Parts: sequence; C-alpha cells; structure tokens
Amino acid sequence: MQKSLVIYPDKCTGCLQCELACSYQAEGVFNPAKSRIKVFNFHDQGRFVPYTCTQCDEAWCLHACPVDAITVDMTNGAKVVSDDVCVGCKVCTIACPFGTVNYNQATGKVIKCDLCGGDPECVKACPTDAIAYMDADLTGLEKMRAWAAKTDAALQAGA
Repeated sequence: MQKSLVIYPDKCTGCLQCELACSYQAEGVFNPAKSRIKVFNFHDQGRFVPYTCTQCDEAWCLHACPVDAITVDMTNGAKVVSDDVCVGCKVCTIACPFGTVNYNQATGKVIKCDLCGGDPECVKACPTDAIAYMDADLTGLEKMRAWAAKTDAALQAGA
C-alpha cells in the first residue's frame, strides 16, 4: 500500500516542530533551514501552511536528473536523492514545479523529502495532527466528506 503525506493547514499553529524534527532526522541538527518541510506564514490571514514534496507519480525531478541520482523507493513510493550519485547540477530543482527540491550549499547536493524511509518524523512531531501519513487512496476523503456535509447543510437550509 502506497502512503502519502496529507497536510491540514487549518490545524497548523506554526510551532515548527515538523521542521525541527525533519532537520534533526535528515541532518542531525535542529535547524529549520535544513528541513525538507517548510511552514509558510501568511501574516495577513493569520495562517500557517506546512509544505513539502508531494512525491508525484510522474516525478519531473526524477526524469530531469541527467545522472539518475533520484530513484523510487519501491517500499513507499518516495523519490529519493542518492548523495553518492548527485552531482549538484540543480536541474531537478528547475524541473520541480512546486519548488520542493532544494540545493544544499554545505554538501553541494540537492535535498528533498524522502518520507523518512516510510516513517515521517514531521508527522510524529506535529502536536496538532496538521500532517498525516495515510493510504494514498484516501488522501481526498476528508475534503470530500466536508464538502458533502456543507452541501447537505445547504440543502437542508433551503428545504
């Protein structure tokens, strides 16, 4: 079963625990700048939105890499960068339409979410459940349920 990260921005408080957990797992330091997940702060609306690689089925980053440094982890579907193969050309950063593949100046390689080998630290660290790791076939179910409830409420109000 393939699983996906699902973000619930309405639950995010901007605590950055996901960024800290990610940077510690990936780099061994508590440094949000080294995190593969970023929490964006929309000051005007008073909202926070966590964002990371969506692990596209047709991953443009993977197809763009001239040295095949990005491969698919067959156990969880994550697109994983091999530091041993990556030459730091940054072509994958240009190919990603979502901006979730980034260059790490310290290593001269690119970095992106690898789902922590199937046990994402960001999910475990989030105190408000703003990030979930679930069966990929169910990722839209909660939104569908919410819209169905709104539709039902509107129909009942009009009746």
